[in-house]
Amino acid sequence: MARILLGVSGGIAAYKALELVRLATGAGHAVRVVQTEASQRFVGAASFAGLTGAPVLTSEWERDPARGAYPDQAPPDHEPLSHLQLVANADAYVVAPASANTIARLAHGLADNLLTSAALAATCPVLVAPAMNNHMWEHAATQANVATLAARGVTLVPPTAGRLGSKGEWGMGRLAEPAVLLEAIEAALARDAALPTAGPWDGLRVLVTAGGTREPIDAVRFVGNRSSGRMGFALAHAAADRGADVIVVAANVGLPRDPRASYVDVETAAQLEAACQDAFPACDVLLMAAAVADFRPANPADDKLKKSGRAELVVTMEPTADVLTGLAQVRRPDQLLVGFAAETGSGAVAYGREKLARKGLDAIVVNDVAGEGIGFDTAENEVTIITRDGEHHVPRSSKSDVARAILSLVDRMRRATTAGA
Repeated sequence: MARILLGVSGGIAAYKALELVRLATGAGHAVRVVQTEASQRFVGAASFAGLTGAPVLTSEWERDPARGAYPDQAPPDHEPLSHLQLVANADAYVVAPASANTIARLAHGLADNLLTSAALAATCPVLVAPAMNNHMWEHAATQANVATLAARGVTLVPPTAGRLGSKGEWGMGRLAEPAVLLEAIEAALARDAALPTAGPWDGLRVLVTAGGTREPIDAVRFVGNRSSGRMGFALAHAAADRGADVIVVAANVGLPRDPRASYVDVETAAQLEAACQDAFPACDVLLMAAAVADFRPANPADDKLKKSGRAELVVTMEPTADVLTGLAQVRRPDQLLVGFAAETGSGAVAYGREKLARKGLDAIVVNDVAGEGIGFDTAENEVTIITRDGEHHVPRSSKSDVARAILSLVDRMRRATTAGA
């Protein structure tokens, strides 16, 4: 089992950190906790100390009675520096909840309290689980800070949508559930060379497409769609949590990236097709979540088209290649293909079933993008997963939860295929 250092920053979600400690210690992990002063306004140190069986520290200037040791260790003979020794002994360091303020401090390399000092000294895997008001989470500054941390190799355990701390508030920013946090920690431990344990999808190769393609009209204009890539990135994150080797073909996506996945950036449908053709032969599961243009301008201009002197602008469109159908035609018998259909209206499921058969897929995920608060560039989704055996409805929830539901069904399909082979 592992040694986990938990950093708790200020916020009402600090109460969930108690449950995380309970789950982690119940799974056999040794846990130490450091808190910010603000966090102790929500949960006292005595609660964490009681669950971990170890002292809780807030300041670098406090003496650590355990001298940096975890409950499964004997304390050293000397008095080490707490902010160095605690994280030096850790196999993983997770900050949960991570407030907007703490995320900003981590992104800018500040070391002005014990939590941030330990993060700066960490050589083990570091995980950050944000929790805050939805407006603070969606602010460009927070998103830039999160992207900075991800680029440095920090694992983001994304927040979900739901009821927030203030009465009546609802949105993205709710701390991931403790069981999800522990799963992410154990996945990070599994990836670390010091603790080479395997995830359930260890060795499985997953190809994900995400975002929306842009087809040029001229040098500055394009025909596109509203897909943000959130669903595809949530699928990639969930697959990486299961231990899979993940490749993401990202079409114009500006979201934070999971350092566990590899990314190929594309713009047009043709570029996405080429990237998929390169990666598809080696993959075991294809999750085709990208919104690929059905048509493109037939004769895009090399320069910017001028408005002056024009009464109208006529753009002749031509069909793009059907990327998913083309891949299905060259699939191996052991590959599993999942398509996505963003539809509107009462016939969405019926169209999805027809598309499943026509394209030769194993499953297709249908969502009505006309529904308020779900679909393109939203935090939540509601989908129906259609397979040859029936329909599986996933009620409205965060896209992270929807992604996990999709992968759970994919896992059952893979197991059924293997058992029948």
